Amino acid sequence: MKKFDVIAIGELNVDVILNHIDGEPEVGKEKFAKEMNLTLGSSTAIFAANIACLGSRTGFVGMIGQDTFGDLIETSLSDKGVDTSMIIKSNKYSSGATICMNYRENRANITYQGAMDFMRFSDINKDIFGLTKHIHLSSVFMQSGIKKDLLEILKYARDSSVTTSLDTQWDPAERWDLEYEKILPYLNVFLPNETELKLITQSHTLDEAVQKIQSLIDICVIKRGRSGSLLLQKNRGLTPLNAFLNNNVIDAIGAGDSFNAGFIHAFVNGETAENAQITGNLTGAINTTAAGGTGAFTSKEAVKDIARKRFNRPLKI
Repeated sequence: MKKFDVIAIGELNVDVILNHIDGEPEVGKEKFAKEMNLTLGSSTAIFAANIACLGSRTGFVGMIGQDTFGDLIETSLSDKGVDTSMIIKSNKYSSGATICMNYRENRANITYQGAMDFMRFSDINKDIFGLTKHIHLSSVFMQSGIKKDLLEILKYARDSSVTTSLDTQWDPAERWDLEYEKILPYLNVFLPNETELKLITQSHTLDEAVQKIQSLIDICVIKRGRSGSLLLQKNRGLTPLNAFLNNNVIDAIGAGDSFNAGFIHAFVNGETAENAQITGNLTGAINTTAAGGTGAFTSKEAVKDIARKRFNRPLKI
């Protein structure tokens, strides 16, 4: 029996979330926001907090500064049931932070990377690969050290008989310089959204992107927001699944990460990819019922209650 079901390796920062903003920012002008939340941020941390809420034994590997934001990050993860003993605390770099300006289902972010940009595979204790069934990585374009070492990490996991998943997230530099032909064969689950997949594969259409990765992947789930998701498996066609729509969206921060949490929770518990897709679509929708990436994920029973009352579906976790 492994100590963890999932260990997340990735970026750590706080989110300063602004809601109900009086228009878009303009240089030289000031706008008011009617609401502000300071909360645990970063895609990988939201994933870890929410998959722990669903019942997966979860640990985290990341780098933070020895500062107030770092304390908030560590405490927030711990409060969510995530093991933080593997987090690296730097006395050289500050913890990261993101300003999130929310406009219903869209947002504009500004991120200070801080310590997250400097963590390398050499900083990580390799014993973690013997402690977990699965490794999840996210936001590699925001972590230059991890991006450089991504193939090495995936190969090490494969050699350790540990399954892996990856959500690259957006590339702030918009170079999209990921060697996907080398990376994807070492992944068990690839979790891009539609736009990211087309940019990573330099494709004009989704069909073109799918053709480029079809022979490389084991499982790929393409997230499409309110259009649901597409499941792609080796030697099989696409399996579409409609979204569970929430007509009273609070915000969509972390919806994709919550999809990832639901899918990977089901995956590590032996569910079929089709059943994992259903769980992912539902947890992604549940995310939009509260502010912040983890706001709706207060307990397993609370999440199941939202699924039943808001979406009329049982959440099988």
